[in-house]
Amino acid sequence: MTYPIALDYTAAYEQGGGIGRYVRELVAALARLDSSTQYRLFVAGANRDQLPSPPNANFQWKPSRITPAWFARIWHRAQVPLPVETFVGNISLYHATDFVLPPTRRSTCTILTVHDLSFVRVPEAASPNLKKYLDMVVPRSARRADHILADSQATKDDLISLYALPESKITVLLSGVDARFSHTTSALLTTRKTYRIGERPYLFTVGTVQPRKNYVRLVEALQMLRQQGCDVDLVIAGGKGWLDGPLYQKIDKLKLQEHVHLIGFAADTDLPTLYSGAACVAFPSLYEGFGFPVLEGMACGTPVVTSTVSSLPEVAGDAALMVNPTDTEAIADAIRRVLDDSTLRAALIQKGYAQAKKFTWENSARHLMQVYQRVLG
Repeated sequence: MTYPIALDYTAAYEQGGGIGRYVRELVAALARLDSSTQYRLFVAGANRDQLPSPPNANFQWKPSRITPAWFARIWHRAQVPLPVETFVGNISLYHATDFVLPPTRRSTCTILTVHDLSFVRVPEAASPNLKKYLDMVVPRSARRADHILADSQATKDDLISLYALPESKITVLLSGVDARFSHTTSALLTTRKTYRIGERPYLFTVGTVQPRKNYVRLVEALQMLRQQGCDVDLVIAGGKGWLDGPLYQKIDKLKLQEHVHLIGFAADTDLPTLYSGAACVAFPSLYEGFGFPVLEGMACGTPVVTSTVSSLPEVAGDAALMVNPTDTEAIADAIRRVLDDSTLRAALIQKGYAQAKKFTWENSARHLMQVYQRVLG
């Protein structure tokens, strides 16, 4: 007898961006492509009446009122062998979508998604408590899983080199960019007012306010640009994260309070307008497992400046200006070239449209279905 496939949908329920978006978009694409396989969506910390209708008739919610924090204590700190099947029922395969694999019955196949190993590669940018936890549970989960999905070749290479995992155990599953990300400026004036951005041209970046996003150097680059006569602002769309004190100190020290707009988490419906209205998407991250803002900016017709590290060259291809993220002058110089050189700008926009079209959630979901079948054997 074949049982359903279960996926951990908790991140999609809890998080607006990042991993939450990855899980939401992947499940939505699965529902569009597969109407026959039975899927169960596990959601920690949720009541059934809080959940919308399932994405398709062959999808079923499996919520638990036990919060993610308590599951972490039970499963990963205390290592209580309470199988996830207790909450999702009999299944053939369990897909853990967010770094850690819960206990499962021996008969259940397991897939683990590891989005990045930034907490190993850039430890100074990680929350100390979270790093300690991930250093304990991620390698243990990776060894236990029957198969691992990595967001990029860079993450796969890290899994092999840092955890000594066999290459054959890991599949690269690239993410997509949703069709809603396209050039649109019809609501730009209203959106500017909503987020109190003002009327000056702006650089745009997206991501939780934390050291890995390299916002301190980006603010320093903004200061260099303004000193060189570029009258631009910086808009940072991202929720409050950790170790963010140096960013606020830098803004105050450089007296850029009027020119750096920390708008918090931006609604998905507003992001295409915010991208489209920007003079440049600046994403000089220190490390990314994938890097959604690169593709989203390109799909919205905005030139992109990003980093030469981790997965970002894979995502950007030849459609962005690439910089060493630790070189503030290089960041400022690349942005200035985008702002000043109309020929370069036009070329990056056209290349960006073409690059973004290569990444679709339907392709991701088709690839995922193939992996499911291969693991199930």
